[in-house]
Amino acid sequence: MARNVVGFGEDDLRALAGARSFERGLGYLDAVNGLEVGESSVTAVVHGTDVYEVELNFGGDEGISGWCDCPYGQESNFCKHCVAVGLTVLQRARVIPSQRAEARARASGLEAWLSALSRDELLALVREQIAEDRELRRRLELRAAAARSDFGAVRGRIIALIDPRPFARYGYVGYADAAGYGRQVDEAAAALRALTADGQAAQVVGLAEEALRVLGEAYGEIDDSDGVVGQAAAAVAEAHLEACRVARPDPKRLAEWLAGSVLDDSTDVTDLDPLDYADVLGQSGLARMRQLATEAFRRGPSGWAAWYLMERLLKAEGDADALVALHAQDLDPSGATHLLIAEELESAGRSDEALAWAERGLRDCAAETHIDGRLVDHVCARYAKAGRADDVVAVRRDRFRVERSLAAYRQLRSAARAADCWEAERAAALATLEEDARRAHGGPLLIDALLDDGDLDAAWPTAAGRADDRQWEQLADLSRQTRPAEALGVYLRLVDRSKEPTGDRAYEHLARLLLGARECHRALGTEEAFTAHLAGLRAELKRRRKLMSILDRHGL
Repeated sequence: MARNVVGFGEDDLRALAGARSFERGLGYLDAVNGLEVGESSVTAVVHGTDVYEVELNFGGDEGISGWCDCPYGQESNFCKHCVAVGLTVLQRARVIPSQRAEARARASGLEAWLSALSRDELLALVREQIAEDRELRRRLELRAAAARSDFGAVRGRIIALIDPRPFARYGYVGYADAAGYGRQVDEAAAALRALTADGQAAQVVGLAEEALRVLGEAYGEIDDSDGVVGQAAAAVAEAHLEACRVARPDPKRLAEWLAGSVLDDSTDVTDLDPLDYADVLGQSGLARMRQLATEAFRRGPSGWAAWYLMERLLKAEGDADALVALHAQDLDPSGATHLLIAEELESAGRSDEALAWAERGLRDCAAETHIDGRLVDHVCARYAKAGRADDVVAVRRDRFRVERSLAAYRQLRSAARAADCWEAERAAALATLEEDARRAHGGPLLIDALLDDGDLDAAWPTAAGRADDRQWEQLADLSRQTRPAEALGVYLRLVDRSKEPTGDRAYEHLARLLLGARECHRALGTEEAFTAHLAGLRAELKRRRKLMSILDRHGL
């Protein structure tokens, strides 16, 4: 019934929080105070290490979500305090509808009261609020200055909103204060857009540039783990672009500002893309930026910013040869740069040259264990499209010989099957893995390959003395219908090894092993032996109440 009223249940809370936080939340039920019910949300405070504010939203199609200002909750986790509030809501589910009705009545009453106030009474109320709320006061001051077109006052208010110092309690803006600072920066961005709409775009261009400079200087001292300040700064950058499109500032001056912003390695608060301004810059602005980028690239060709700016400008000009020459100066040993060049040439309609660069990448990186898989896929896709199936197999074979991974084995298998030569390729690949196993006195990859092929007849003798527990379990899972006695032996051995570890994950794994063992006993007609073994295990581990509940849930 609780689920019907509030739209969620204990299982939803457990799934969101995880078993650990859910169990901890049970211990905070008596610490929940001040529960306030809204139409589809509740707020409360929970007394823990500190007093934390919690908000839960529920009742919609998206299920339940929660927010808490504790450190764990601010990392976007559904914390133990959210669990405690959720469980409190479930306990009070019968009175939730009446509390919702009361909340609607309060909201209606507030609206009616405000509507009945005189102008002087409303002004007195607003003055009272702005005297107590600094953030509200700043927002209203900014709106007032913008409304009377007092640009000097607007500038002062926007710079005040961008100023991080009021939030830097310890000399920097900490994680807990970043969201509040981000809201102020968002307010500044909104004001800039409003000024542009009000015919003051020319002034907004310079003001937005000043705001971005302040943000850039401050960003290194802000813990923006959630990216809220970066998003707000991006909104300021968008306001700058919007103002430029309206005001049409001098293209060369704008090019110099953009180039300076992109080439400044001291800040990464925004990712300005010069090409977004192409329509404002025009040919003269783009030419000036190309000049500045070329000079910066000559001074420090290894600098990322100069490289990025040069690449973006060459893309804008559609100069594929210049782009190839730029990238060819610094070829990555993984083959990623070869692939980039190949893609640029292919986009320019030069497919033969593109393939030649990709093939060169395979040759240059042939001895590298870790090559960019996209380059290999690119070449193989072009070969396959051209009907060169044998060449695809050759590429995949060469990569398997170097990489020696299950992924490379699978790719070789897929290519060889397409070329109708898997039997011979498999024999050679397995021989290689067998030789590796003899040299290393192991053979994990050989066993993985056999299991992936479904070759259980070969996997069982190969596993002896070589397989790890994961591989033994996989082998048993695949064999419990066809080789129940052998699979049972594996399960029982793994069950014995799994008795010591504790925790939900370990208990769930133990239950899975027991389910496999039960299936083997059923296939062998020895279910009584399994019942006796399970009874002994439960008696041995009876003090682990969580394990017992998990076994009960699985019918064990």
